[in-house]
Amino acid sequence: MKKQFFLASIAFIGSFSACVAQGDPKLSEQWKPVPPVINSGSTTQAPSDAIILFDGKNSSEWVSAKDGTSPAAWTVENGILTVKAGTGDIKTKQSFEDFQLHVEWRTPAKVEGDGQGRGNSGIFLMEQYELQVLDSYGSTTYSNGQAGSIYKQTMPLVNACKGPGEWQTYDIIFTAPRFHDNGMLKSPARITVLHNNVLVQNNTTIAGATEYIGLATYKKHGPLGIKLQDHGNPVSFRNIWLRKL
Repeated sequence: MKKQFFLASIAFIGSFSACVAQGDPKLSEQWKPVPPVINSGSTTQAPSDAIILFDGKNSSEWVSAKDGTSPAAWTVENGILTVKAGTGDIKTKQSFEDFQLHVEWRTPAKVEGDGQGRGNSGIFLMEQYELQVLDSYGSTTYSNGQAGSIYKQTMPLVNACKGPGEWQTYDIIFTAPRFHDNGMLKSPARITVLHNNVLVQNNTTIAGATEYIGLATYKKHGPLGIKLQDHGNPVSFRNIWLRKL
């Protein structure tokens, strides 16, 4: 579909450039192809063309990130997926490249710990580029480690965190990195993030795979899954869906 729209757009631009001097307003009207019609959903309902990764019923779309095959061991209760400390990270069975991702998350209402020990989890895009999940409401930590940051890389534009125990949203546009055949980086990953409908990452360049210690670097890879982190805190998730771009 992307290729079809691209070729049609190129043809349109060429025709328009050749005829624009004639002054006909119809020359700048592009009628084909027609974008597909979808149901845009609502605040609680995914768009009709989305891949549902968690709908509250079960965690069947997820597996243990340790071996990639064992069922996800996190708790599913009352439509909510919650980290079960010590069971490890989980990841999607499916792999993705460029996408729009919607995730709703909640840190514990009872505040325990501080800084990085307070309601910590993470969303690893392509299993290695971390968008931080953290209770950063009235809490102090390093700026490129708070909620909305590309962990240990880029701080959010603002702190848009809601209070402990409140549901929050991430709406993410992610463009995967591209690599040359020899493994060298052709173009880096880029990300735009809305945190509770507030822009916190604006087409940000990702420096490489997330590292706790040291500098981020890239290593050639293809499509990979979405990984959620078990950081030992009972962070919860719901209404997770993705649209391939």
